[in-house]
Order: sequence, then C-alpha cells, then structure tokens
Amino acid sequence: MTIPELYSYFLENYKVSTDTRKIIPQSIFFALKGANFDGNQFAEQALKSGAAHAVIDNPKYQKDERFFLVENVLKTLQDLARYHRARLNIPIIGVTGTNGKTTTKELLYAVLKRKFNVYATKGNLNNHIGVPLSILDITPDIEIAIIEMGANHIKEIEFLCEIAQPAYGMITNVGKAHLEGFGSFEGVKAAKGELYDWLEKTQGTLILQADNANLVSMANTRKFKSVITYGFSDAHDVTGKLVSGSPKLVMSWSEKNDERAHLVETNLTGAYNMENILGTIATALCFELTPKLINTGLAAYVPTNKRSQIIKTANNTVICDYYNANASSMSAALENLKSLDAKKKSIVLGDMFELGKEASSEHKKIIEQAIAMELDKRIFVGTEFYRHHSSYIGDAIFYNTIEEAIDALQKEPVNQSFILLKASRGMAFEKLLIYL
Repeated sequence: MTIPELYSYFLENYKVSTDTRKIIPQSIFFALKGANFDGNQFAEQALKSGAAHAVIDNPKYQKDERFFLVENVLKTLQDLARYHRARLNIPIIGVTGTNGKTTTKELLYAVLKRKFNVYATKGNLNNHIGVPLSILDITPDIEIAIIEMGANHIKEIEFLCEIAQPAYGMITNVGKAHLEGFGSFEGVKAAKGELYDWLEKTQGTLILQADNANLVSMANTRKFKSVITYGFSDAHDVTGKLVSGSPKLVMSWSEKNDERAHLVETNLTGAYNMENILGTIATALCFELTPKLINTGLAAYVPTNKRSQIIKTANNTVICDYYNANASSMSAALENLKSLDAKKKSIVLGDMFELGKEASSEHKKIIEQAIAMELDKRIFVGTEFYRHHSSYIGDAIFYNTIEEAIDALQKEPVNQSFILLKASRGMAFEKLLIYL
C-alpha cells in the first residue's frame, strides 16, 4: 500500500493508535515492534477493540482487507506523518534543549491558545515515534502547532525536523545529558544544533537565548533569515528581570525600544524558568499577542507534570522535579533552593541516568555542591550517588536503593522543611513523595 492510499483512509477520522489497551474507535492501528513485543501479534485484537484498519509488516497476520501489509510499520508511520505535515498549511514551532523544553512547550501552549487554536505535543511524545504521532494528531482546525523534539543520538533532531518541518525553532539550552548516546558535550551541541541547521536551510525564524554563550556561538556559525533574541540585557528583543522567587517566580519583562515593563506572577518555581518564560514571550510576540494576553497565559499555567511543581504535604513543602534530571538541571535546582526563603531546607536527590563515563564525576560534583549549602538534611539515593558515600560520612546520608530510603524516611521522617525532590525518571521518586 502506498502512502497516498493509506492517507485516504487516515483522512476518514484523523486518528491512529499504537496500543491495543487504548484503541481509538475507527482509528488506524500501527503494529509497532519493541524490544519485548511485536505489534503484529495484536493487530487482530486492535480491530476487535474498535480500530478500523491495522498496518502490519508480517503477512502471517493478514486476515482480510482491513489489514494493510507494508514493508516496515515504523517507517510507514513516519512517512505518513511527513505526508500529512506537507498538507498542513500552518506554522509549527520546534522546541528542543537539554533542560526546559517540556516546560517551554507547555508555556507556549498556555499563552498561544489565548488567541489561536493550538496543538502541542502531548506528554513526552518527542522521539522518532512520538513526533510522528503528534503530527498525525493535528487536525484541520489547528492554527499553530508546538512540537517538542528530544534526542539521545546524533542525527535524531535532523530526522524529526524533516517530519515536523518547523518554521520557528528554539533550543532552550545545551547541557550534559544523554552523554552515552552523544559521546560528549560537543556531541550534545552538534545534535541540538541540527534544529539550527534546519532553520538555516529553510529560512525559518530562530528564537535565541542571546545570553547563553553556547547557543550564541552555535548560532554564529550559521546564517538565519530571522532571529528573535531574549535574555537579560536591554540589547535583546525581549528582556526580563527577576522580582521575586520564593517560592513562586515573579518577574517583569519588556520589549526592545519600549519602556513599559510588564509584571507577571507565575506558578513556577526556580529562577532558571525565567529563560523558558522569556523564550515563550519572544515566540508569542512573533504571532502578535498583546502583553496582556501573554501575561494571562503565563499566570494561568500550573505545572502538573512533576517539573518545578510545588506540593504542600501534611509535613513539608516539596519541589517535585523528578520527571527528569541531568548534571546541569540538578545544579540549577540546588541553586534555586539556595535562594529560597525558608527556615529549614532539605534535599532528597536520586541518580542521574545516561551520563556515560562522566557519571561518577558529575554525581560527585552535585554532592559537593549540596554539602557547601546550608541544609537541614542531605539525602542521596541510588547506586551512582552511593559509590561516594564513604567520602562524605557525617555530611550526608546515602541509600543504595529507593526501598532503603523509604524505610529510613518512615523511621525518621523529615518535618517542617522545604524539600527539593529530584532525580531521573527511572528512579521512580513519586514513591518517595508520600513519605515526605
């Protein structure tokens, strides 16, 4: 079956499914493969559950005309998304970066929807499967789409750009993450810079954090048709100033050559989120939103995704920031905690994943940064942190596993403290929250 033929079936409902547990009625089911499963085996069940058609790549499972046999299901999904994108006459904003890309995506959605019918990547669907699914989720009534793009190896952003075809793009920052796949920090910059390559090639608009030396140097090696800058200098198109950050972030912002300052109180914590907010403002101004509409959207956004989310428990106030973690975001979170006005502060930090050969040194740096701070309790959880426990006896508490940490917190709970709870997603730190 050709892509144009498959697309004619897609146009009947604009719906695709990949999970038989969540079949969308009358959708096209794509029988994707994983390390431990073969979607072909579930194609018949998908149809029984309500899917209209099933795309498979194993003739063994083709029962009747509802089963579309292709050479490779994943490639077909990606090609269909590319074909659909080419027929969408809307601007797409591409967002990537080591830290802040999901928060920025959510902020952009909260702001832009004040004026437009907007689509944004749902959850964390930002990879070679998630981006095609996101593109195929865009219906004809959508006016602007925001597509988050993640990567853990070179050429992945390039591939995602070819599918999403962003007309506007932003790299929030570059830092030490996924080093196993990228090889080094220079590898991270090369990979994220593929978004810049796309914008240069297609004459798109770059939204640039112009106080970030790495991003500026990356941008300076390329030529862009249009660049909108943001940061903390009056020389930029959008500039911001911190007003308060304990714990919720309050800031003012203004446009270049405009003396008016616009004050906004957000529901985010962390001065590091100022860059995400300013990037959102700079992008929104490209679409001619008024300062009032921008601030209304920013103030209305409440994080619910365990990123910079403040939760008051019966005993403590907790910054829940455990959806993801890497060396730069962990350090920034500690700096933010340091700046907060609280009588007692504590940390419960978990391992940072995918740091490759730099894992040991980066975890040690975080320990030393934490020890230099005035904290009531310093708790580290995970095998990488635990490797260093003998060097810091008396300065911090280390647990090899999350189960050990839970047992200890039940016996000796932390009370009346402002707690930073942060780790990589794989540490499952949501299990710890109920004991804080």
